[in-house]
Amino acid sequence: MKIRLIAVGTRMPSWVRAGITEYSKRLPQDFELIIIEIPLAPRGKSADLKKAIAREGEACLEAVGKGDYLVALDVAGQSFGTATLAAKVSGIRESGRNLALLVGGPDGLAAQCLERADACWSLSALTLPHPVVRVVVAEQFYRVWSFLNKHPYHRA
Repeated sequence: MKIRLIAVGTRMPSWVRAGITEYSKRLPQDFELIIIEIPLAPRGKSADLKKAIAREGEACLEAVGKGDYLVALDVAGQSFGTATLAAKVSGIRESGRNLALLVGGPDGLAAQCLERADACWSLSALTLPHPVVRVVVAEQFYRVWSFLNKHPYHRA
């Protein structure tokens, strides 16, 4: 299974890359985490914010793999505990599909991303900084893998 984390924003701090690398290298090749960065659309005093968000959304959707199960990460989405998330990921994997997760920019995900998504998941009711989201997702997918494989990393 390939897990694509498609996130708006580039030039993350080194600690973000280090965190993602640490969890990604722990995952086996058949549970691969791929980070795809989408450049932030220009913003400024005269920029049309709705158009900028829509452009980011189009770029996000272009990065989704054919047949991927698409999940929008949004504060209004469903929250899950580890066991429930693991069961959902396992079901997607058993269906033969890959997983694509969308993370919007500072102004959120475009409406077309939310409409196209197969599901909408929330990491937390808290507003998380986008760099933190990337590391949290990497850690949680390592945790899901460890839960599914009865690895001692996950201790409930």
